[in-house]
Amino acid sequence: MSAHTQQNKPKDLRKHEIAEQLLSEIVAGKLAPGEQISERIWANQFGVAQASIREAINILERDGFVTKESGRSARVVKLTDEDVSQLYQVRAGLEGTAGYLAACNGADVSELQKIVSEMRDASDAHESKTLTDCDLRFHLELSRMSGNPHLLNFTQKLLRPFFAFLLMRVSATGQGTSAWGQDVEPHQRIVDLIRDREAELTEHYVKKSMIRFASTARKNWLPHEKSAK
Repeated sequence: MSAHTQQNKPKDLRKHEIAEQLLSEIVAGKLAPGEQISERIWANQFGVAQASIREAINILERDGFVTKESGRSARVVKLTDEDVSQLYQVRAGLEGTAGYLAACNGADVSELQKIVSEMRDASDAHESKTLTDCDLRFHLELSRMSGNPHLLNFTQKLLRPFFAFLLMRVSATGQGTSAWGQDVEPHQRIVDLIRDREAELTEHYVKKSMIRFASTARKNWLPHEKSAK
């Protein structure tokens, strides 16, 4: 896309398109986890002003693909093996509680069930990105169903960078959906338990499932990260 065409687009549309272009570079592995994002370099690459790159980076930061610290340049999100293990521990507590509250409240599971159906379709179609996106939506919806806005807020801050990093690792290693597809049915079980208002069983099963999900991660994408060091 030429610089002239970019400049003629509405500002809001342009920054989102640039964010998508930059995200494609990240997911493709052209920007590695932990790598600094140079506004100048990418402005020249895309033929846009540095301010446009800065706005695109802010979008990617909101979605969890980029981290920014005060006074420092943005970097592609990176999680260590220990980070991932610890995050699953935190997720077990947060999402176990969310499941418990959702079952206690008799929450409507229709949206959660719809997401599981989409996960199955994505798994059958071998669409890794769609499956990963659905997985994120499932866990955010589970947290929303708790009826506790503070729990949802903490979960959103935790899950967006977590799933962003997961998507990058899956894309970088060229993995299919077979490993992640095996975890679709545990998600269905969570839906069923909430529907049956089995609060304590839901909490226990969600916590148990996190152990399974962590094991899937270690077996399928964390070893690739180690070997790349």
